[in-house]
Amino acid sequence: MKRPLAALGLLALAAVTWSCGSKEPAPAPEAAAPKKLRFAVLPKSLDIPVFNYAKIGAERQAKALGNVEVIWRAAETADQLKQKEILESFISQRVDGIAISTTNGDFLTETIDRAVAAGIPVVTWDSDAPKSKRAAYYGVDDFAAGQVLGEETVKMLGPKKTVAIITSLGAYNLQRRLEGVQDSLKKHPEVKVVEVFDIKEDSVRCVEVIATATNKYPDLGAWISVGGWPVFTRNALDPVDPKKTKFASFDTIPPAPDVMRSGKVQLLIGQKYFGWGSESVKLLADIKAGKMPEKTIIDSGVDIVTPASLDQYVADWAKLEKE
Repeated sequence: MKRPLAALGLLALAAVTWSCGSKEPAPAPEAAAPKKLRFAVLPKSLDIPVFNYAKIGAERQAKALGNVEVIWRAAETADQLKQKEILESFISQRVDGIAISTTNGDFLTETIDRAVAAGIPVVTWDSDAPKSKRAAYYGVDDFAAGQVLGEETVKMLGPKKTVAIITSLGAYNLQRRLEGVQDSLKKHPEVKVVEVFDIKEDSVRCVEVIATATNKYPDLGAWISVGGWPVFTRNALDPVDPKKTKFASFDTIPPAPDVMRSGKVQLLIGQKYFGWGSESVKLLADIKAGKMPEKTIIDSGVDIVTPASLDQYVADWAKLEKE
């Protein structure tokens, strides 16, 4: 009986040895997928068409990065209280970063600082909150752009040396543009500003103001708008006779090129609309990766569009839309 038992033992040992020796190495653990970063991108409102392009830019950049989700949210119309509530909700949600075009930078400074204190990086775009602890601002140098707007308008003036200005009080970017326009006009004491209109970021109100003021100032030399409200609505400038009154406005998005072709507006100042979103998302992604911006103010530059350069601008714009 011993010999069969010994043989069985040897066979068992051989089986174990074979099994151990032929065992496949355990597969290496898979690398953890990078964390999905949630960036909240807040325009001033949803009813201002320039911000649609910022959304496209932000989503394009998020797709290119691969690990970023863009949350786009704002009130339907510009409202600083509602924007503050939305900002506070994202702080509570502990998003990974916030990019915001402030309706009123001073009003939002404390809330932005609370986000930063909570470990949420904040960048501003289009409209800054310079007194806050935001990491960086991306957009135009609004004061310098306002100066360009004023100087170019003076060049267009004929014998009528009167201008009316359209703005929206409260927003930092619009205030700086207004100050730039006023600074440039100080160099031309012969030019009189008959009135500064506050249209409260409302394109409908802007149409009403232009119609009323055209009757009030029938010999007006020119209009200067520091925002694009007059060229966001195709019929806004219908009351204005371009043979008598010139028009200069910020913003170049459609239908502004068509309004210029109709002869109703002679000067447009364009911004980097897609860049508002794409550059802001890139800034936040870099910050999360430990790379802080080299500059806290990133000047995007502007596009100066006249009837002579309009066709080229439209062609360049079409390329941007197809990217």
